[in-house]
Amino acid sequence: MAKNLQAIRGMNDILPGESARWAGFEHVIRDVLTGYGYHEIRTPIVEFTDLFCRSIGEVTDIVEKEMYTFDDRNGDSLSLRPEGTASCVRACIEHGLLHNQQQRLWYTGPMFRHERPQKGRYRQFHQIGAEVFGMAGPDIDAELICMTARFWKRLGLTDVSLQLNTLGTPDCRAAYRQRLIEYFRAHLNQLDEDALRRLDSNPLRILDTKNPAMATVVANAPQLLDHLDAESAAHFARLRELLDAAGVAYTINPRLVRGLDYYTKTVFEWVTDRLGAQGTVCAGGRYDGLVEQLGGRATAAVGFAMGVERLLGLLEARDDFAAERVPQVYVVMVGEAAERVGLVLAERLRDALPGLRLQLNAGGGGFKNQMKRADKSAAEWALILGEQEAADGTAALKPLRGEGEQQVFAQAELTARLAGLLALA
Repeated sequence: MAKNLQAIRGMNDILPGESARWAGFEHVIRDVLTGYGYHEIRTPIVEFTDLFCRSIGEVTDIVEKEMYTFDDRNGDSLSLRPEGTASCVRACIEHGLLHNQQQRLWYTGPMFRHERPQKGRYRQFHQIGAEVFGMAGPDIDAELICMTARFWKRLGLTDVSLQLNTLGTPDCRAAYRQRLIEYFRAHLNQLDEDALRRLDSNPLRILDTKNPAMATVVANAPQLLDHLDAESAAHFARLRELLDAAGVAYTINPRLVRGLDYYTKTVFEWVTDRLGAQGTVCAGGRYDGLVEQLGGRATAAVGFAMGVERLLGLLEARDDFAAERVPQVYVVMVGEAAERVGLVLAERLRDALPGLRLQLNAGGGGFKNQMKRADKSAAEWALILGEQEAADGTAALKPLRGEGEQQVFAQAELTARLAGLLALA
């Protein structure tokens, strides 16, 4: 017997009903982004593997363990994108969007990482991200964070909080990196296998460990905040001043390092305690060296990405968040003549009333059966056509919700009648 075909583990279908919540969420985010002057960019889901190795870092969990990588027929190593920033930067360099220009860009779509699936962490997951290029000051960092705070306000989310840190410039981070190596070398017996592997190649990632057995040794490690250069300290102080003025509450978390190698100066995460271990719902920061690292001219840059599945998990209890866009009118047609007239009439009504949600009965069925379908569709009105109505150019409107009597109108009057009943222009 053939094996039943199923979705790949950790890659989920989004079914009708649930997709309405996604659409409602995306509409809110798109509306805020557009209001702040951001423009959408769409990039491929497959890139050359080298793009992610050079941007994310060779010694990261993503590159070492999680990327979906394969050789195509030309022998090129390709990978499904694990995040969106590198692709966005590559596209901007390739198409000349950065030289002497400022850009505010956003994107949405699926990302892929081979992780152990659990609630809030999937192998195909969806992100919405924003990237800003050509602005070096803390003012754009502050506005970007204020914009994310506005997302939560528009979505009605109150149980997320902001954590903030700075990673300084590459120079001061290099000096700090050496102090960190020296500290951890003095505590080798307290490090796990991952930490030992990263000690010389990427010691800052040890600070991001989730191993509770290492909590004490990490807590006592030197803090980068104590080793900032003047430029980084001034940038971070001004950012905090602007956020304070805007009324955006935050907690400084000196252990916040982010999982990608390209970050510099500002890093931030919006977190919640309602999703268990997967508590980060939006994260980002500044990455002023990445454009040059990928072959472009030195360009200041800052951005963030949010996990759609995780945020929708926080919105599960919101019945009012995104109601299914059900039809307003269901057309019941009994007889061949009625079907012919109904099809033409429905198209005419859609032309005249572009906002009208009208569903035409298909698949036949008697009057009683079609009325059951009309009621099940959750439409407000049934527009009824039989052989007689088809012949004399009339149609009946029957309310399916609440009180009211069925009324018969000339088909020529239906546009005006429906516009009034449904408040359509």
